[in-house]
Amino acid sequence: MTVNAVRLNHAVLFVSDLERSITFYQQAFDMVVVAREPRADAAFLRLPRSGNHHDLGLFGVGAQAPRPRGSLGLYHLAWQVDTIEELEQARLTLADLDALTGESSHGATKSVYAHDPDGNEFEVMWMLPQASWGDYADAAPVERLDLAGEVRRWAGVRTAAELVPMEAS
Repeated sequence: MTVNAVRLNHAVLFVSDLERSITFYQQAFDMVVVAREPRADAAFLRLPRSGNHHDLGLFGVGAQAPRPRGSLGLYHLAWQVDTIEELEQARLTLADLDALTGESSHGATKSVYAHDPDGNEFEVMWMLPQASWGDYADAAPVERLDLAGEVRRWAGVRTAAELVPMEAS
């Protein structure tokens, strides 16, 4: 028997400076602080269009040496946007924050990559409409992203609300 999860609900990160990290995620994602726990030097943030209690938890632990890239542990988080235009805007926002680290096309998804002030990596991605996945349904290529071309092709197409049909139990 397996765990019957429906999605990843939230992520929690250890950060060196709680206030600096709150500011970063507010500037990058327009997140709002929904709760604080001063005894744990923690804050819980929500995305503006989220129906979730919180999408990100941050726990301040003080200055520490960063974990070397490629070592065991979490590689990155991925935040989904609804339109390709929102991905284009995300790239500009992350570049303005000097956080942008790269971009790529994975076939069914188009992605930009960045890091927060503590070096925690994350992805902002847009997913093609599921009906357009084609050969990408069972593949995960890493190719150059032509974001301008993708915007021309997919402008106005919203995909965040697509759900995987649930089978009757």
